[in-house]
Amino acid sequence: MRAVIGIGNPGRNYIGTRHNVGFYILDSFAHKNKLDFLPTKSDFWKAESVIDTFRFLLIKPTTYVNNSGLVINELIDNFNLTMNDLLVIYDDVNLDTGNIRIRKTGSDGGHNGIKSIIYHLQSDSFPRIRVGVGKQKDDESLANYVLSKFNKDEINLIDQKIPLLQQLMIEFIANGYEKMLDYFSKESNTNSSNLS
Repeated sequence: MRAVIGIGNPGRNYIGTRHNVGFYILDSFAHKNKLDFLPTKSDFWKAESVIDTFRFLLIKPTTYVNNSGLVINELIDNFNLTMNDLLVIYDDVNLDTGNIRIRKTGSDGGHNGIKSIIYHLQSDSFPRIRVGVGKQKDDESLANYVLSKFNKDEINLIDQKIPLLQQLMIEFIANGYEKMLDYFSKESNTNSSNLS
């Protein structure tokens, strides 16, 4: 089994914000595959299904972004997962809106949700997809920016990448990180904005 974890804040007030792009992507995947997120006794909502013969979980933490790591050890213990079975999808203010990067290791890059995950795993070695949400203006605080909502043009840029992101999730679920990276690299050859 593998688990795809979207980073975001729970609650209606945060729908459509930059910090919630991870939730947005998981919701789009769930909608396409007719899956419903259900509450659990742990600090996350989950949707569970099968692609071919591969079982998977979609996970949306019910903690706030800064405490995203609280769900990680629960996932690993409850579902007998390894770090390589986890794929984390989250927003990145250092990338132009809609641009995508894939990594298997690395620092938190200033993202508090990733910082929390690294702290709870005691490791920075886990697969992740960074989705660009653009950089804030010089006179705007980072906190206010990531909690602001996308405008229509920005949502269109994100939506253009949804099919690719959904296929990357499928590749990860069925074949693991390396095959997902191979698929991404091939797609990047025909679309330079996707280069990792």
